[in-house]
Amino acid sequence: MKKSLKQVLHKLVDVKPGELRAMWLGFIFHFVVLAGYYVIRPIRDEIGASSGVEKLPWMFTAVLITMLAANALFAAIVARMSRRRFIPIAYRFFIANLVIFYLLMRVLPADQQPLLARSFFVWVSVFNLFATTVFWAFMTDLFTTEQGKRLFGFIAVGGSLGGILGPIITTLLVHRVTTGVFLLICAAMLEIAAQCVRFFPSNFTTQGQPQNSEKPMGGNIWEGITHICRSPYLLGLLLFILLYTSTSTWAYFQQADLTKFQIQDSATRTAFFAKLDLSVNTLTVFIQIFLTGRLLKWLGVGLTLVLMPVLSLFGFLAIGVAPVLAVLAIFQVARRAATFALTRPAREVLFTVLRREDKYKAKSFIDTFAYRAGDQIGAWSYGGLHDRGFNVSATSYIAIPFVALWCGLSLWLGRRQVALAKQREESPRSV
Repeated sequence: MKKSLKQVLHKLVDVKPGELRAMWLGFIFHFVVLAGYYVIRPIRDEIGASSGVEKLPWMFTAVLITMLAANALFAAIVARMSRRRFIPIAYRFFIANLVIFYLLMRVLPADQQPLLARSFFVWVSVFNLFATTVFWAFMTDLFTTEQGKRLFGFIAVGGSLGGILGPIITTLLVHRVTTGVFLLICAAMLEIAAQCVRFFPSNFTTQGQPQNSEKPMGGNIWEGITHICRSPYLLGLLLFILLYTSTSTWAYFQQADLTKFQIQDSATRTAFFAKLDLSVNTLTVFIQIFLTGRLLKWLGVGLTLVLMPVLSLFGFLAIGVAPVLAVLAIFQVARRAATFALTRPAREVLFTVLRREDKYKAKSFIDTFAYRAGDQIGAWSYGGLHDRGFNVSATSYIAIPFVALWCGLSLWLGRRQVALAKQREESPRSV
């Protein structure tokens, strides 16, 4: 039985014997991080809905400001500690926050609960990006480019399964326990994540330089931002995130527009969104298991990375021609599944060729602050066009040139990654 399971695993993922432990730990690590987040995500979404549309822009602005402060704090910790120390500390900081929120929910009077709820909304919106970017920073630091192409797809499956388990836990318990209990469940998941770091093999080589893997990185708290400003490659990665998040927000607003007018009943809309999520998660797991690793190996990073922008190009064109809910639903499912199953693993491979400082400092800024900045750009630009009378069809056509730019940028990043990988192999200490 054990032998047959190993045979099945080797058919699904091209893993070498010396990589098995690290791969499975990465799988479990990713699983518990996303399971914990998805346990509390419905609480955040309910807070956003109950706060009213007029308060949401201000709450997202608070998220953006908090994200900048959090990046400075994270960079300061990274500069002074080894990765095996600061990664568990980061997750235990989140755990401490959750315990504090749990206690405040129990002791604060009713008239102060709305402010606490909005504060929790902001905290979760910051936490979710940091929790995943810290995980992926560790993965890109631990695995080489070649290993990432083979193994990141399978490791991503762990996150997808965690994203399925989290909502199931919340759905089953929401009518049986208080809201604070979900915060404690999330905290328990994060403690497992912190423990995972301890069990990664200490002799697992990191980019050919195991002797430097546990040294503090040094530098100042703004070093990640200054490196981004000086590096065309890092600027390209930041622009990639801005284009992705902006167009994602446009697609989300189009979804809100079409569902509002084409589905009148609130319960029916909720069921429609649930079916979309289920379709996305199911398709994502299927692609991650059977295609992601193979596509990264066969096509390379650049061509794999460009698949989602190309899909978005045709998707916006289709909505421009036929702005109906069925077309948008197909587009959203395909786009979101491609994001989780293909774009995320391929994008993480792009970071494997960076210096260790940039993997944690610059990557953290790109994956968190730039991500939320893209949300703001997408939200305000779509809202401005909508206020000036542009309908769903018109906004789709306007999005097409930006998606075309995104396609070109993806190919450039892929080519640049290959060049940097070769440079690293020839002179690993100079990169």
